[in-house]
Amino acid sequence: MRDLIRTPSSEPRAPAASFKAQLRVIRHLAPHLWPAETGLRVRVLLAFALIVAGKLVTVTIPLLYKQAVDALGGSAGPIVLVPVALIIYYGLARIGAQATGELRELVFAKVAQRAIRRVALETFQHLHALSLRFHLERQTGGLSRSIERGTTGIEYLLSFTLFNIGPTLLEILLVSTILWQRYDVRFAAITLATIVCYVAWTIGITQWRVRFRREMNERDGEANTKAIDSLLNYETVKYFSNEAHESRRFDRAKQAFERAAVRSQTSLSLLNLGQGLIISSGLVAIMVLAGAGVADHRMTVGDFVLVNSYLLQLYQPLNLLGMVYRNIKQSLIDLEAMYRLLEEPPEVQDRPNAPALIARGGRVRFDNVGFAYDPRRKILEDVSFDVPAGRTVAIVGPSGGGKSTIARLLFRFYDVTQGAISIDGQDLRHVSQDSLRRAIGVVPQDTVLFNDTIRYNIAYGRPEATAAEIEEAARLAQIHDFVARLPDGYETKVGERGLKLSGGEKQRVAIARVILKAPEILIFDEATSALDSATEQEIQASLRQVSAERTTVVIAHRLSTIIEADEILVLDHGHIVERGRHGELLRLDGAYAAMWARQRRAAEREAALAEIAAEIQD
Repeated sequence: MRDLIRTPSSEPRAPAASFKAQLRVIRHLAPHLWPAETGLRVRVLLAFALIVAGKLVTVTIPLLYKQAVDALGGSAGPIVLVPVALIIYYGLARIGAQATGELRELVFAKVAQRAIRRVALETFQHLHALSLRFHLERQTGGLSRSIERGTTGIEYLLSFTLFNIGPTLLEILLVSTILWQRYDVRFAAITLATIVCYVAWTIGITQWRVRFRREMNERDGEANTKAIDSLLNYETVKYFSNEAHESRRFDRAKQAFERAAVRSQTSLSLLNLGQGLIISSGLVAIMVLAGAGVADHRMTVGDFVLVNSYLLQLYQPLNLLGMVYRNIKQSLIDLEAMYRLLEEPPEVQDRPNAPALIARGGRVRFDNVGFAYDPRRKILEDVSFDVPAGRTVAIVGPSGGGKSTIARLLFRFYDVTQGAISIDGQDLRHVSQDSLRRAIGVVPQDTVLFNDTIRYNIAYGRPEATAAEIEEAARLAQIHDFVARLPDGYETKVGERGLKLSGGEKQRVAIARVILKAPEILIFDEATSALDSATEQEIQASLRQVSAERTTVVIAHRLSTIIEADEILVLDHGHIVERGRHGELLRLDGAYAAMWARQRRAAEREAALAEIAAEIQD
């Protein structure tokens, strides 16, 4: 049994982030640094002005410190006015440097958060525009984690790129110029050499670390996917007592994450040790030169403090630069995963300037329709039928025959691979998807509700509906009385996927929201096949009331529910093998008659067993 349910310990890896892919990410983000709104552009310019002002103040701090040290060193008596003033200026300069940094963050916050919001919205809208095929194949946990990390990465890139790399380079340039002009070229050369070695070491080791970080992301997404999948299928896990199996699957993913995290931390420690060694070597070299200058009376003690202070002052942004570079690389990796989603093309797209569907009764026509999810296996072939406005057509047949595919094609989750589907003479491929889907209402077999109130779930059919309209739809769906008896009424929470409601109650909510939507065309996709007989009869009565005078396509498993249909199509292996009304098909004594006979015999057996059970209880 264990071999049958074994899962692989690893998923296929995402392709490594290429330089071109990273450039695409940067190009996509670049417009957010110079937004269209005038107010945001003013904020960007002000933030840059504050960056320059902050660095100018920062490089003056060691100069004030040097003058104070020299003044104090030359005074044998009590502290005089000049050193005190220099110390005060020194303190004010430090406050000013910090203040410009905080003001810069404050000014730029709206720009960064607006960019995050817009990219997140763009991703959200794109995901809804992607095909059903993508969403059937997706892993929800990994997908949500990619989006979460990607939006966080935007903030890192915008903030760190603008406020750390550029300002640090500006400070290095200013410090090197001051050291060159005040002393000699050796001070500037040692400073620049230290910085070049530091940056080269940081970039080299970080490039090596990237693969560990990417693997951490993959394993983190894998573990998150397994956890969410297991929790969403909580009841199934319990049915089969597979809690230990789910724990092993989750732990295998976390073990892989643990190994990648340990390698990442090892490489980080190596990076930090190298950075410390380079900075310390540069500091020692600068101090030796300055010490020799003081001994030769070419420099004062204040000069010794100045050059030491400059290198120590550069150490902090340089140390931050290493962290910034790592975060930028990580952000690019995270954003690359999110932008792969944005680059995923929608399988079904509107034509340019596609007009809205004009529904005039809702006549549906399938004309020689063929379709295949995979070119190697056809699902539908040469399917043709006509549903006049206001009539009902039922589609029956064995599982896998293509019944639900017809509903998906009519809703244009996919485009046909041959033939055409039209509504009121308009090819579905020539009209906008939004207008098409507004004209069609669907009651599926497995109704999934939002984890919100009953009111919200009914109103989802038409969010702007009034409370009176929502309650009227509930009455027509025969669920109002049930809701009224609940302690919280229409404000009752239905739970994750509607699990707090029974199957019949969920179906009635689905019917109520379709009533509220008031579409021209209705699709019932095996809407009662999962219900017991008594509940099914009640739901069928609601469905008949809803579908009166509307064009209706019924995909049915139980033939007893569609005997009143205007036409019944028998679909087998993608072909319509029989068509007609219920009585006509029985007289043909073909596939439909055989299905009817099987279901009648099964119903009789169920009735007999129920009688026996009742007698035993008596």
